[in-house]
Amino acid sequence: MDSAGDADYPAGSTPGPERSVMTDSKIIYTHTDEAPLLATYSFLPIISAFAATAGVALETRDISLAGRIIAAFPEYLTPEQRIGDALAELGALTLRPEANIIKLPNISASMPQLKEAIAELQGQGYALPDYPDSPKTPEEKLIRARYDKVKGSAVNPVIREGNSDRRAPASVKQYARSHPHPMGAWSGDSQTNVAHMSTGDFRSSEQSVVIEQAGTLRIELAADGGATTVLREPVPVQVGEVVDASFMSVAALRPFLEAQIARAKDEDVLFSLHLKATMMKVSDPIIFGHGVRAFFPTLFARFGEKLAAAGGDPDDGLGALIQAAQSLPDDERKGVEAAIRQDLAIGPRLAMVDSDNGITNLHVPSDVIIDASMPAMIRTSGHMWGPDGKEADTLAVIPDSSYAGIYQVVLDDCRANGAYDPTTMGSVPNVGLMAQAAEEYGSHDKTFEIPAAGVVRVVDGSGNTLMQHRVGAGDIWRMCQTKDVPIRDWVKLAVTRARVTGAPAVFWLDETRAHDANLIAKARAYLPEHDTSGLQIAFMAPTKAIAFSLERIRRGEDTISVTGNVLRDYLTDLFPIMELGTSAKMLSVVPLIAGGGLFETGAGGSAPKHVEQLVKENYLRWDSLGEFLALAASFEHLARTTGNARAQILADTLDRATAKLLNENKSPARRVGQIDNRGSHFYLALFWAEELAAQPEDTVLAAAFSPFAQTLQANEQTIADELLAVQRRPVDLGGYYRPDPAKAEAVMRPSRTFNEALALLGR
Repeated sequence: MDSAGDADYPAGSTPGPERSVMTDSKIIYTHTDEAPLLATYSFLPIISAFAATAGVALETRDISLAGRIIAAFPEYLTPEQRIGDALAELGALTLRPEANIIKLPNISASMPQLKEAIAELQGQGYALPDYPDSPKTPEEKLIRARYDKVKGSAVNPVIREGNSDRRAPASVKQYARSHPHPMGAWSGDSQTNVAHMSTGDFRSSEQSVVIEQAGTLRIELAADGGATTVLREPVPVQVGEVVDASFMSVAALRPFLEAQIARAKDEDVLFSLHLKATMMKVSDPIIFGHGVRAFFPTLFARFGEKLAAAGGDPDDGLGALIQAAQSLPDDERKGVEAAIRQDLAIGPRLAMVDSDNGITNLHVPSDVIIDASMPAMIRTSGHMWGPDGKEADTLAVIPDSSYAGIYQVVLDDCRANGAYDPTTMGSVPNVGLMAQAAEEYGSHDKTFEIPAAGVVRVVDGSGNTLMQHRVGAGDIWRMCQTKDVPIRDWVKLAVTRARVTGAPAVFWLDETRAHDANLIAKARAYLPEHDTSGLQIAFMAPTKAIAFSLERIRRGEDTISVTGNVLRDYLTDLFPIMELGTSAKMLSVVPLIAGGGLFETGAGGSAPKHVEQLVKENYLRWDSLGEFLALAASFEHLARTTGNARAQILADTLDRATAKLLNENKSPARRVGQIDNRGSHFYLALFWAEELAAQPEDTVLAAAFSPFAQTLQANEQTIADELLAVQRRPVDLGGYYRPDPAKAEAVMRPSRTFNEALALLGR
């Protein structure tokens, strides 16, 4: 049962058809988390029925956080509870040319989320071990290592065997121009700014080498006391691979954070810390913890040791400390609460995640993720929410200077020129370097919190020191790798997109940064392998590249951003949120190097709030437009690679149905009592069936869909009423990280009329 290749899901554990042996006519639809998962219970039965008419089967693979946890501990579970390692299976599949995978947003687990998921599964009867915070025995160390592989963006490095092509489809862009989303007005007097370190950060300490001979590397710490500890070996490397190493000095970070807290107080603006504690799952929670310590000095001076003894870790946020305090004696618990109130009163106003419930920017490391939080702030007049429930100017603190400057450029541009206009602004599609775990900074087993002062060295198989840093105790040291094949493919994809679109392609690379200098040299060497005649291709440092792009989008012109992995994440939220109102409406295609296709469906940053609303009001605001776009691209890829003409018809008609859905405003509305995610799925099915019934290319297919379309047309009001009738009442999903399948299906498929019509399709 625990073999990934042939394991079946336990009965009812995941929506969709039973799994079977892979063939070329399969699309894999991923079973993930939160709102995208709930939407899958509604949408997958629709697309499975439509795809079957073209001889295409949809299968599911569970890469949810809960699924990854369960797959990691088969020996602790009953045979009925065990599931295969679907992530490993998909990783192997991406290396085959027939791969066709639709990847929905998954939880990139922070430590609090991981522990919550473990506790929920234990409560559901899974005898999983607790997460060992301080492992001592070999067994505890092994348990922690297994859990740590689940944390953060564990999914992405495994299945991303290609580089990223993210863009707004023409129909989506046109809809955004015709139906612009609200943009907050900007004032030239805005005091919102970005603060970053100038020394002692990752950017200032970066070293980079290009590997000349395949082999392995060793990372070691030579402590000042004389002992040398191997931190990681072996690290396999390939010829031509770019390897970087850098560190953040805690001795520089602490006074920087304290200075920004004082600055926010002096300038009377909100203080907000912006990190990526999900993707950079090792480094950024540590930085977050230092932010918590800096903001609450009284708390840690008086109760730091007692909170630590009670299991409170500032890396997990203020919320974890408050929870740990509940186990202290009453007088100490009250003392903790008083110290928190005192620090909040003494310090600047703290930006809030949920001002109504007192959830601050520092409560949970995964609550304020830079790639979503910064564009949301920019879109809202440069404001975040304060403790008084009102918007206010903000000091956005982004400690590492590698890319923080791009946001300051945007703020300055808005201060000078006002908000961007979705009805006229151009687009900034992205070609992102991410294949084969490229630029996975701070998120893996090559990132360390240094235990003692000394020198960290990267040593090759011959004993040569390639890079080294003098570090102090508590410093955060990291190494990352970027292989040569993905770099070549990245350059090729950039040229391809420039040729297809005619837009300038700008490589966002800084020649004064060690890593970027090596990438510039490689990109310049590989560009002559392609026909670049008549194309505009340039290399610019990120701050210059974003200024160039902003100038063009204000003129309504498009500019392709060609970036590394981190900027890919940042920009494919920043520009879509300004252009479209959300990054969920982007088409995200990953042409796999082996010839297959991975189709991503947009960001899931808002997914937790959507689930909360569903549980309270049986209303799911999640917009599945990203799924619609990815599915059409997936069908098109399948048609091209297998010669399945009907798959191409499904793709073409789905595109037209999606455009009609947008034009007729059948996407989820903003308020309860109106159409939600389930209603948008019904209308997509109606419009898609109408398009298929009317298409002339395949009369058999048209005849199959004509009665179905007529049934939906005749029962449109009945179905709409059934979908609306269930709203405004709480629902029980049986779990957050692993909902009960029967309960989730009942919630997400409440229209008996629609369900019966769909069941008859194709019979």
